[in-house]
Amino acid sequence: MESGTWSPSIRIAERPGLCRLSLHGQLHGEGATLQDAADDLICRLLAAVMTWRSGARFAVGAETGPPDLEWWNFLHELGEIAAAGRDIRARVFGGLTAPPAPR
Repeated sequence: MESGTWSPSIRIAERPGLCRLSLHGQLHGEGATLQDAADDLICRLLAAVMTWRSGARFAVGAETGPPDLEWWNFLHELGEIAAAGRDIRARVFGGLTAPPAPR
């Protein structure tokens, strides 16, 4: 699979005082604002990616079915980006940009 061709889904859930971003149903970030939730998600992703790169073993239960290879390839790609000293945000959030400021 070519690097950067698959991206996980991102879901946003909001309640009063809390925003939650869920990435592919695997990881989430929470915060008072969307930015806080995104920052929390990136921190959690980096922790998962660094654990993955360290060679730690991950157990996958039989009840979950076969591992999602696209997800694991995505984590590997994020690890390569982080190891090169680059920010993973662009890869995680893709072309999401803020709307232009009103004039």
